[in-house]
Amino acid sequence: MVGYDPKADGRNISSFEVAVAGSGSGLVTRVMISPLDVIKIRFQLQIERLSRSDPGAKYHGILQAGRQILQEEGPTAFWKGHVPAQLLSIGYGAVQFLSFELLTELVHKATTYDARDFSVHFVCGGLSASAATLAVHPVDVLRTRFAAQGEPKVYKTLRDAVVTMYRTEGPLVFYKGLNPTLIAIFPYAGFQFSFYSALKHVHKWVLPAEGRNNENLRNLLCGSGAGVLSKTLTYPLDLFKKRLQVGGFERARVTFGQVRSYRGLLDCAQQVLQEEGPTGLFKGLSPSLLKAALSTGFVFFWYELFCSLFHHMKKADS
Repeated sequence: MVGYDPKADGRNISSFEVAVAGSGSGLVTRVMISPLDVIKIRFQLQIERLSRSDPGAKYHGILQAGRQILQEEGPTAFWKGHVPAQLLSIGYGAVQFLSFELLTELVHKATTYDARDFSVHFVCGGLSASAATLAVHPVDVLRTRFAAQGEPKVYKTLRDAVVTMYRTEGPLVFYKGLNPTLIAIFPYAGFQFSFYSALKHVHKWVLPAEGRNNENLRNLLCGSGAGVLSKTLTYPLDLFKKRLQVGGFERARVTFGQVRSYRGLLDCAQQVLQEEGPTGLFKGLSPSLLKAALSTGFVFFWYELFCSLFHHMKKADS
């Protein structure tokens, strides 16, 4: 049900229902994967190597980081920035899935391309994610700042964060890291939708008809695979985005180790390579891949489930 399908004659999901399904899938998934997101962000922002052998490294593994955050900041730390994160997920999911449906339908009706092609899903997925990113990027910056800060907190509430950031850093602070975000999100989301569709075709080809009873499990597994593949291919740009988003926020990072200032995307990439080496480009990859597998899998799982529910409700009413 992801994307326009000219063969699905019986499907009659409205644009509003597509947006609601996208928002709902983002909301439920965000609650489930928030702890991994916090750990991933902490890893990405750490200058020191993620290794026990580095005496200055605060974090060096997923379990160790989880235990340390729990001991120092309590269980609620794993949902730091959860309100802006939920606003991000709800808004992003609605815009992304709605625009993807509309774009694939437009391609089918206005061109000779098949709306289910890998290349069509890649381009439409990238464009829909870019539109969603532009719509919710300020909330993404807020989410990153909340997840990055330690104790005592610099920002007490969402309103306090917005007011303080605006007064001290100006309105453009809410678009920090936008360039690498847009550069990364197009191929990332494009690969997500393309790989998801391709993996569903592979699943259909590998398994005989009698072995394809559980569509929900198929959606979850294909979504997880798509998430891992797309995240691996575009990961360094996500790291640059996080580093740039906390620029000017160094005072909240002093307890975590070294801090750095970057003049832009190229300067950030250069400094990371010079100081941290090629492996520095993939800091936090392990929790990020785990998060990508779970979040992408569950996003597609819940989206397809919500769309099916809307479809069945309409059929029952008619």
